[in-house]
Amino acid sequence: MNDLQTVVASAQAAFALAHTPADLENAKAQYLGKSGRITELMKGMAALPVDEKKTRGAAINQAKQAIEAALNACRQALADAQLQAQLQAEALDVTLPGRQRGQGGLHPVSLTLERIGAIFGSMGFDVAQGPEIESDWFNFTALNTPENHPARSMHDTFYVEGGTEHAPNLLRTHTSPMQIRYAVQHVKKYRAATQEGGQGTLFSGAMPEIRVIAPGRTYRVDSDATHSPMFHQCEGLWVGENVSFKDLKYVFTDFCRTFFENNELVLRFRPSFFPFTEPSAEIDIQFPSGPLAGRWLEVAGSGQVHPNVIRNMGLDPERYIGFAFGMGPDRLTMLRYGVNDLRLFFDGDIRFLSQFR
Repeated sequence: MNDLQTVVASAQAAFALAHTPADLENAKAQYLGKSGRITELMKGMAALPVDEKKTRGAAINQAKQAIEAALNACRQALADAQLQAQLQAEALDVTLPGRQRGQGGLHPVSLTLERIGAIFGSMGFDVAQGPEIESDWFNFTALNTPENHPARSMHDTFYVEGGTEHAPNLLRTHTSPMQIRYAVQHVKKYRAATQEGGQGTLFSGAMPEIRVIAPGRTYRVDSDATHSPMFHQCEGLWVGENVSFKDLKYVFTDFCRTFFENNELVLRFRPSFFPFTEPSAEIDIQFPSGPLAGRWLEVAGSGQVHPNVIRNMGLDPERYIGFAFGMGPDRLTMLRYGVNDLRLFFDGDIRFLSQFR
């Protein structure tokens, strides 16, 4: 029996020296393979007397079981060592906080629109919303824009199906149509209340002033670092019996200084031309300090509402007068936050948008 104990001890020692699964399988072949030590011992039983075969066979089987047990133990030890090495290489710091879903926030242009609404709301202006698919009449004709105006060109404007040949539908090129829509509804309300003037006549009765801003999306065929085919605009309108250009300058100067939180901001009203206002002016601003100091930057167009537009609102231009302005919230957002490429607002890059949370 000593020879079997020696074989078992030798196998256990060989298995213990194996550092990889391949080394262990090579060692196994030396003892349990087709020409291994145990196999050779089993073949040698053929020469034994019958009365010794039973005892010898039982002893060899016992030795084989001991070797297999040692083999399995070494296999498990190598597997455990490999797992530990892998866990150590891919270690996780379980003390770190879990990954949570990021908190969302408003788009920077939405923040600007809210800010514009709050500032003008404090001045008594309503906020009006209207359709983005507009009729030619509201978008151009009612605003005193002639038929040969460049904005009516198919190459400059997104026309859509619907309407007629002489009154097509289009994606609105500005939010100015809301001036007409809001004023018409306002006049209808007070015409009915005062029963002054019939349908088709100009209203010259007493009514509260019209103060409204119309923010929203607009569309033009234009695209570069400072222009986008879809962009935002905010129109403003104040109509009353004694609303002058002086009121326009005061209101818009106060708005700009409040918006940029800078009472030293300088505004310039530069003579210009718009079909729907007369006289008209571009509005430029100049920052007293910072990277844009000393430069004049155009931010809006404005002017006294043209008498023809007042008439299209259903009002008598002999009694009512007002001013209007149109500005780009996208440009105001760029100036407020120091963004130099308008396209960043529409790329949907979370890295950019997360800065405004």
